[in-house]
Amino acid sequence: MVVTSSARGGGGDRAPSRRRGCGLAPAGAAALLAGASCLCYGRSLQGEFVHDDVWAIVNNPDVRPGAPLRWGIFSNDFWGKGMAENTSHKSYRPLCVLTFKLNIFLTGMNPFYFHAVNVILHCLVTLVLMYTCDKTVFKNRGLAFVTALLFAVHPVHTEAVAGIVGRADVLACLLFLLAFLSYNRSVDQCCAGECFPPTASPFFLLLSLFLGTCAMLVKETGITVFGVCLVYDLFSLSHNHDKSSNGVIHQHSLQQPGSSSPSAPPVHLLRENGKQQRFPHKGAWGGCHAPLPPEPKSSGFPVSPRAVWSLMRYLTASSSRNFLLTMRPFLKRAILVISYVIVVLYFRLWIMGGSMPLFSEQDNPASFSPYILTRFLTYSYLLAFNMWLLLAPVTLCYDWQVGSIPLVETIWDTRNLATILLAIVMALLSLHCLAAFKRLEHREVLMGLLFLVFPFIPASNLFFRVGFVVAERVLYMPSMGYCILFVHGLSKLCTWLNRCGATTLSVSTVLLLLLFSWKTVKQNEIWLSRESLFRSGVQTLPHNAKVHYNYANFLKDQGRNKEAIYHYRTALKLYPRHASALNNLGTLTRDTAEAKLYYQRALQLNPQHNRALFNLGNLLKSQEKKEEAITLLKDSIKYGPEFADAYSSLASLLAEQERFKEAEEIYQAGIKNCPDSSDLHNNYGVFLVDTGSPEKAVTHYQQAIKLSPSHHVAMVNLGRLYRSLGDNSVAEEWYKRALQVARKAEILSPLGALYYNTGRYEEALHIYREAVALQPSQRELRLALAQVLAVMGQTKEAEKITNHIVSEETGCLECYRLLSAIHSKQEQHDKALDAIDKALKLKPKDPKVISELFFTKGNQLREQNLLDKAFESYKAAVELNPDQAQAWMNMGGIQHIKGNYVSARAYYERALQLVPDSKLLQENLAKLDRLEKRLQEVQEKDQM
Repeated sequence: MVVTSSARGGGGDRAPSRRRGCGLAPAGAAALLAGASCLCYGRSLQGEFVHDDVWAIVNNPDVRPGAPLRWGIFSNDFWGKGMAENTSHKSYRPLCVLTFKLNIFLTGMNPFYFHAVNVILHCLVTLVLMYTCDKTVFKNRGLAFVTALLFAVHPVHTEAVAGIVGRADVLACLLFLLAFLSYNRSVDQCCAGECFPPTASPFFLLLSLFLGTCAMLVKETGITVFGVCLVYDLFSLSHNHDKSSNGVIHQHSLQQPGSSSPSAPPVHLLRENGKQQRFPHKGAWGGCHAPLPPEPKSSGFPVSPRAVWSLMRYLTASSSRNFLLTMRPFLKRAILVISYVIVVLYFRLWIMGGSMPLFSEQDNPASFSPYILTRFLTYSYLLAFNMWLLLAPVTLCYDWQVGSIPLVETIWDTRNLATILLAIVMALLSLHCLAAFKRLEHREVLMGLLFLVFPFIPASNLFFRVGFVVAERVLYMPSMGYCILFVHGLSKLCTWLNRCGATTLSVSTVLLLLLFSWKTVKQNEIWLSRESLFRSGVQTLPHNAKVHYNYANFLKDQGRNKEAIYHYRTALKLYPRHASALNNLGTLTRDTAEAKLYYQRALQLNPQHNRALFNLGNLLKSQEKKEEAITLLKDSIKYGPEFADAYSSLASLLAEQERFKEAEEIYQAGIKNCPDSSDLHNNYGVFLVDTGSPEKAVTHYQQAIKLSPSHHVAMVNLGRLYRSLGDNSVAEEWYKRALQVARKAEILSPLGALYYNTGRYEEALHIYREAVALQPSQRELRLALAQVLAVMGQTKEAEKITNHIVSEETGCLECYRLLSAIHSKQEQHDKALDAIDKALKLKPKDPKVISELFFTKGNQLREQNLLDKAFESYKAAVELNPDQAQAWMNMGGIQHIKGNYVSARAYYERALQLVPDSKLLQENLAKLDRLEKRLQEVQEKDQM
């Protein structure tokens, strides 16, 4: 009689059909999963670039707009630094960086599309996870659906999906699953009579290697898929050769007695309770060894004597040679995969320059503990803590560094109970896998453990130090295993409960999914902006110094300095060795002595803190301690060769000392080390203009704009340069282009000046009105507006604006000069004279300014026909500024009117020396010549 085993090992005359659960069609299940994913993460589409997004995308020289696509992406880390550099994070993820670059190429720097890609990838991972569970894990499609649904809405995924840099985890997970499916497809699972089935499709095996490599090049954890594939092959595929890829048990035709066909598995007759039974030995363990005694009824312990017996006989088998021959197909695959992984890991080590990344104590405090026991206990507890985040994602935070989780320093710490509990659970699950390795079922626990454990190994501190304590996004991949185990456990629990209990459990599961969905939506709101993210960190982990530091940085950027100081000080209370907090606190301190103390304390903690060196150098520069400042700025460059601001500050200081050659060398070194710094190119352009090389300056201004298309400062500088060269039309174009980037008063002002100086007063008036509306408190803009109004004859409004400025600042010299011009235009010469006298009382330091004031006073006195007083004012003007040609000419004019022709000629000739092409002077001298000639003729007639 022919017999076949069911999935549970029972006898029968045909293979049982596979249960498909609730009857939900695959398309309907996919639609529900995609809908759930989009509903949970739809809010994230409104998010900004936050936290690590700024460094990985906005400030990444390999990614940001304008940066060309170059091979450097494949030699730089995730943040744009060279992998071989000491300061590199050593995170090699070129394919993920390429996706960012593609995002920018297609949609620009709009964060909406970055978030949209992340949400789409999460939907795809969810769908592929359901397919994977349906084909390789569960016999019930409903369980696969619930597993994927739990994965789709789990709150711990928020950081990976809502944070754009989390794309590395999401995309790596997708490739991880595809690589696993490809490997699974490559093995012949329908081959009867083989202990270890052969490779059915070398193409899919190679495709698995390719996809696994791509997963690794998206994020390092992707390489763990190869370990998952090999273990799954050994414990599942190689003992399931008579099971099809969709989980259906195939019925094999056994030969009748006398047949010699090798395809028939040996059927051993066993007797139990006096009844003869057939027991077909399937799989590696059964096909290579003698038959085992029948499995006794379950005793409740997860490891059966049958499993222990099988394992012991395998380890002590005398037929090792036959067994190795039987294992040959698996060994071939294993050797290929392991060899390939070794090559890939060697490449990974080579691209890192043979060195590991350098982290600080605040990144991973446990790894810096000098005590082995502390490190072991803390690392072990962190495993339990991560598992708790999967089980109960109540407390979630974007950063778990610096004191978030205190070190476990003694065995008496109660947190060790959580570690012990996790160890017991994991041991029981592992033993359960060993107990079930003989049967064609219970792959749920195996798959759950593989997907849970292997992807987490790189983050476990087991093989190397990592740069974090806990990172929620690294749980994205391991959470697949958790979801499988969780749903499998629910399924088992349902079979043990009565109908009422099963219904209660089902309702509770639905409520849990709804609760997770709500939590995920709320977490998405936290990731919408820098402020909401950093504020949430302070609220969630107030004992974490890092979150206070990050929030203080945000407040500092927003100009909320008092709040920023509070949080910097809080960070220092929690972690007194936080050098960066001391440095930033110094930048907000108005007292220079106190600021200097903060910088010095920061340098005591970290003598190579390049920003503290930079800030202290600038402070000493402001105190005229220039040589000390130069030394500190050079050290800042030494310890931070990619810190562009240090080059600019040092070069400008050297230029102030007229050490132009050294300054230019510093600028050139900065551009060599920081070729993507638009600010450095702009500052070098300013230097070149000041040193008389405007043509070179144009090149660097344009390079700054090329690197940063929104660099309006370089555009304005380029406009000013073209204006100084007399090309007003090109200058106007650059000003207008800058205004397209930002409507700022500092851009409007030079454009208004261009219009004013070229006689386009209406346009100048419009521009200055807009500038004043943007910055109504800026004196220079209001004064320029009043000047334009005065020229256009709108003297009342001009006078009103100017008087308002004077009421705010009585020492405004230019205001009095403008008032004098306004009153003169109104023919109110007394008021004009009074305004000039007030200006003179301010006693300006510049002799040329005083000279201009005396000249203006002389004009007003001349208008009142007070020629003697006017002459004295002009005389005072030329004494202060002998090059004041107009004053010399006016003095000559007064003497001319008074009939002192000799003196008049002397003054005219002095003025003519200064302006030899003056037609007015030439006409006055000609008039004087005629008068003198006529006077001479009259005198000659009188003598006759």
